[in-house]
Amino acid sequence: MPQALEHADGSWAWVVLLASLVTQALTLAFPTCIGVFFTDLQRDFQASNSETSWFPSILMAMLHAGGPLCGILVGRFGCRVTMMLGGLLASLGMVASSFSRSLSQLYLTAGIITGLGMCFSFQSSITMLGFYFVRRRVLANALASMGVSLGVTLWPPFANYLLEDLGWRGTFLVIGGVLLHCCVCGAIMRPVATNTAPETTATPAPPFKTTARGCLATCGLIIRHHLAFDILWHNTGYCVYTLGVTWMSLGFLLPHVFLVPYARWHGVDEDRAALLVSIFGFCNIFLRPTAGLVVGRKRFASYRKYLFSLAVLLNGLTNLVCTVSADFRVLVGYCLVYSVSMCGIGILIFQVLMDIVPMDRFPSALGLFTILSGIASLISPPLAGFLLDTSNNFSYVFFMSSFFLISAALFMGGSFYTLQKKEWRGREAKAKGAISEATPVKDPTLEDKDDHKKHLCSEVMYVTSV
Repeated sequence: MPQALEHADGSWAWVVLLASLVTQALTLAFPTCIGVFFTDLQRDFQASNSETSWFPSILMAMLHAGGPLCGILVGRFGCRVTMMLGGLLASLGMVASSFSRSLSQLYLTAGIITGLGMCFSFQSSITMLGFYFVRRRVLANALASMGVSLGVTLWPPFANYLLEDLGWRGTFLVIGGVLLHCCVCGAIMRPVATNTAPETTATPAPPFKTTARGCLATCGLIIRHHLAFDILWHNTGYCVYTLGVTWMSLGFLLPHVFLVPYARWHGVDEDRAALLVSIFGFCNIFLRPTAGLVVGRKRFASYRKYLFSLAVLLNGLTNLVCTVSADFRVLVGYCLVYSVSMCGIGILIFQVLMDIVPMDRFPSALGLFTILSGIASLISPPLAGFLLDTSNNFSYVFFMSSFFLISAALFMGGSFYTLQKKEWRGREAKAKGAISEATPVKDPTLEDKDDHKKHLCSEVMYVTSV
């Protein structure tokens, strides 16, 4: 019996929004609590800062880099099945990691398996949200991103509480059970009837051409289709945005990983150090809905990419505070200001992508976008850990974070302005060319008078439409 389809902007869309909010709280916000386990993992496995840093970096890399595979699964099985599969993988990885006897086993279980499962659940929820909301898409993205704020607020104290009683192995086992709620959220994702449906074919070519092309050519066609290389080649705005966010990712994750060890290094007790990360999320619970209502207005539609660049710039400048002082009161003030920039990045990062690419290619564009960000997230924490091992100074970590964030903000802001200026010039040139074609060069003869009037009328109508 065929299943009835839900309608976009309907009543069930708000249930989907709630499911997406919970999914983001369980998945995208989880890496922020890794800093709570950092010291215990380092002590139990007798590892350096660089070796321990590979755990959160692999987790974040898989959380983003699994986007192309997620796009294929969404096109083949739909968002509901993909989200439930992601919940099972995330839970399985955390349960298996509680029995790890080496860091390499932890990399495989809690890093690769859990990260890939979180990717399936998180990116499927974002894709489904884009199809369920059309008129209020900006507000929906802002409200759903509150899940990240809730997760950042609750995960660190929750993990720290379990860590004191159960140790990191027992805590990972409990977290594995918590992540099964992603399966419940996935069950809520009913199919939606839209004018633009998600990609439903594994390859864009007909079956009879597949054998003629050969296996290698077919694989290349699939990769090109699902990684949106055509968009990257023809859409300059998407190219600029992807490169900018990739460069930004090299520095954005570092405060979430190293803030708690930095505070504990300077004498802040464990509970207060974990509270610092929770401040990020608590402030964003109130900031994101308000910012979403403001940014969702039509007058701000053409300025969202500049607001995103401004938020990244503020984020980079704020990190310089940690290089000046490690006093707890100073760190609280740092977290409050950092929350504002984190709010802007959180509510705009996917909305700007939806503004740049058409919605029917969004799953593929998101896949390439996240895999490049995942590579950056894989490199960044170990690189910072190596810098910390060689210098034994946390200030260099925050200097590194600020450099990548500030340079990425300047690159994106300057590039978007240049592209927009070039687009304005192109429109002016087309308008002038159309007007010059509409203007008669010489007086028409009596024989061509009627024909010339018809031609002139059609040209004027064209200029008006432009």
